[in-house]
Amino acid sequence: MAREIYETKRKALNINLSEEIYGTFAEIGAGQEVARNFFNAGAASGTIAKTMSAYDMAFSDAIYGVEESGRYVSRSRVKKMLAHEFSLLSERLTGAKYERRRFFAFANTVTTLNFSKTNEPHGWMGIRFQAEVGGPVNDIIFHVRLLDSDSALQQKVLGILGVNLVFAASFYRDDVQTMIESLADNLGVGSVQIDVVKVYGPAFEHVNERLINLYLIARGFSSAAIFDARGKAMQAKDFLYKKNIMILRTKYRQKSNPNFDLFNLAVEQFKKNVHSDNSDLVVMIEVLMSNVLDDHPKLSNDDLDEFAQRAEELCKTGNHVIVSNFTRNNQLAEFLSQFKPKNVGISSNIANLRRIFDAQYYTQNYTDELLAYTSGLFSKHVKLYAYPYLDKDDNQIITAANMPVSEEAKPLFDFLVKNKYIIDIENYDEKYVKTV
Repeated sequence: MAREIYETKRKALNINLSEEIYGTFAEIGAGQEVARNFFNAGAASGTIAKTMSAYDMAFSDAIYGVEESGRYVSRSRVKKMLAHEFSLLSERLTGAKYERRRFFAFANTVTTLNFSKTNEPHGWMGIRFQAEVGGPVNDIIFHVRLLDSDSALQQKVLGILGVNLVFAASFYRDDVQTMIESLADNLGVGSVQIDVVKVYGPAFEHVNERLINLYLIARGFSSAAIFDARGKAMQAKDFLYKKNIMILRTKYRQKSNPNFDLFNLAVEQFKKNVHSDNSDLVVMIEVLMSNVLDDHPKLSNDDLDEFAQRAEELCKTGNHVIVSNFTRNNQLAEFLSQFKPKNVGISSNIANLRRIFDAQYYTQNYTDELLAYTSGLFSKHVKLYAYPYLDKDDNQIITAANMPVSEEAKPLFDFLVKNKYIIDIENYDEKYVKTV
């Protein structure tokens, strides 16, 4: 049975009329858009103990403390806001009047589009709440990218998102998929992207964080999820900003395991070429989800469990993992470009390049599609590190030097190889070369 999606005003009113739910709203940036929805719904005194906006940095620092990074739009900031505001609730709201209340503290720290439209609109939003009266606290925190081209629309989106979050924490916390899905209720397609969700506390004791963030991709809220070597979800910008990035592309359920022997050679070659030490280097294995989503747009719980297990297995190899829906290399490159990387290396079997530079794999105008692909990829400080494969038909190892290329694409391919946009992996042992 399909879930009924309540209008934003009705969600806010249902919360206001609840005799249990009571708390604080603290919002930095973009106005008090979330609290406004609760005030406008009516009966707000049943829910709101306090609202506030510490816009000035001096006030904000005095209340929540100084950020070492100097960044006010950050997960660290929203966590400090939640901790501070919830502690005040527990400290100040005591006695018989509050003994049946489940307290919550909502917080966001956001930057919307500036007047010159030169910034990146995004923010962090979170809620700390009790699942039962007098119970321990739980947190839901997520990062959002605002995609509308008008700041007023972005403020409206934030208000809806905030109501959705408070409602989800209050009524959907026992069904995590519904909880995540409901965050986008009443929002237009293409208005927002949620790229990482973190949950904490006993209410989420049995929740798999990898599963939550994979569900964001499956539902179209995000195009990629990144996990560190411990399997913890990471926010892409925090993790990748101005780094040297090396990625090994793999497909989910591919026939063989990643060729780590050749990938390790590619990483060392990349480090040498870009003069990188480990301090600014991020190495990731990508697991491509789109090959499954194309066939099954609505993944089952079992499918998501498999993806989560696959990500966990790869994390256990000591590598960072990115799960994505980027069918082509240029889509991956365009995603990474928003984090202003120093250099990007994409390691892939040269058999994949063979398909790209072969006209028979294209259904429309081959040259137009190929130019779009190469411009989208190689204009982003990206180099392709191609590892060889064994052509089982003639028992020949295929590299960039002897790869078959369509006649009309040959001059472009030669240019890319000669100018080291496409780089063969060097000094490999032939025993590590596999057939495809």
